Amino acid sequence: MKALCPLLSTAALACAVPAFAAVSVTSPANGASVTSPFNLIATASPCSSQPVTAMGYSFDSSAATTFISGASVAAQVSASAGAHLLHVKSWGNQGASCVTNVTITVSPAPAEAPSSTTPTNVVVSTPANGASVTSPFSLGASGTLCSSQPISAMGYSLDNSASTTFFNGGSMSASVTATNGAHTLHVKSWGNQGGACDTDLAITVRSSAVSGPTIPANAVAIKAIQNFTTWQAAFDAGTGGSASSSGTMNLVTLPALSGSARQFITAYANYGGERYSTRIASDQSTSNFVYDTYIYLASPINDIANIEMDLNQVMPNGQTVIFGFQCDGWSRSWDYTTNRGTPTSPNDQWIHSNQTCNPQAWATNTWHHFQVSYSRDNSGNVTYKSVWLDGVEQDLNATTNSAFALGWAPTILTNFQVDGMTALPGTAIIYLDNFTVYRW
Repeated sequence: MKALCPLLSTAALACAVPAFAAVSVTSPANGASVTSPFNLIATASPCSSQPVTAMGYSFDSSAATTFISGASVAAQVSASAGAHLLHVKSWGNQGASCVTNVTITVSPAPAEAPSSTTPTNVVVSTPANGASVTSPFSLGASGTLCSSQPISAMGYSLDNSASTTFFNGGSMSASVTATNGAHTLHVKSWGNQGGACDTDLAITVRSSAVSGPTIPANAVAIKAIQNFTTWQAAFDAGTGGSASSSGTMNLVTLPALSGSARQFITAYANYGGERYSTRIASDQSTSNFVYDTYIYLASPINDIANIEMDLNQVMPNGQTVIFGFQCDGWSRSWDYTTNRGTPTSPNDQWIHSNQTCNPQAWATNTWHHFQVSYSRDNSGNVTYKSVWLDGVEQDLNATTNSAFALGWAPTILTNFQVDGMTALPGTAIIYLDNFTVYRW
């Protein structure tokens, strides 16, 4: 369709002729009964193959149109009681015009306006109320009803901002950027007849990691390891003869920083531990590594004993060096492995470092950035250099032999393990995202 107006000005918008409908109206639904003011939420796809630069709405046969820049509308609209034809419009960047008509009935206003915090069944999965997060943080929420109306859209805003980000449907997953400091996060939902609900959370945005391991430009980065399809789960027999565990894994979008996080659901009893592992490379020559991942502990965590993050590499001499590392809830320290025997007659043990760590103290329902750097020589002597948690460095500076004659083929293997703290059965849900191993 040829544009009837040469430029997309306010006057041009008024003279453009409607073409085929390219507007999706989320709220109100066609045929809905609403009260005034009601929420109008709509988005536009290209209009007559032209990118949309503005939208607007009008009622019935009125020549008065309200214009809004951009390809979406989120507005509170007032109208007189009675039946109306709501025209929701969009305009392309060359003057094309599209319209979707919605029939609504406006009921008389109630004696008292409803509160902006009308009860809702929306559940915010992340972040938790009162959480301390880094920016950007993951926001996940879902629900079915707002003011007894099926939810047709959701959104969020921060503090007193008039800017709201909208999502169609009854769930949303977003990466939210915010300045450092205390904020009120407004998680909003709208019913299909104009109901509006709001769940408020208090959060504190702390400085993102300002320090971390030094990684040279020539380092090889193995990224998004959480998405690998080769992950396997196994009970760690080293956690005890009467111990038991089982584990399942899923890729999920909530909570997630990258859009895809790996969920580990671990069930254990008698202090058992479940080991999750995947092969990531076969390189035998590199000797410097950084293990870098984000970890999310779903509440509650009161029966998690250890969170273990290992890397195993077969060296050129055929022996396997084990970079074993864990946050130890028993000793409340960072631990690393050593072989106090020989490669052919090993005695694998944990050494408690002089740096503190306690998984019970990690905030739940929020992402934590974990990084550890180490290196080895050709005999399997490992130097554990430093560990970072949420940007805070703790020096290790410990060297110990950790070589084992396991008869493995060339490989680099990563482990993630969760151990229980009680004899009673327990369950832990943990997520990994942006899992990267650097080597050089």
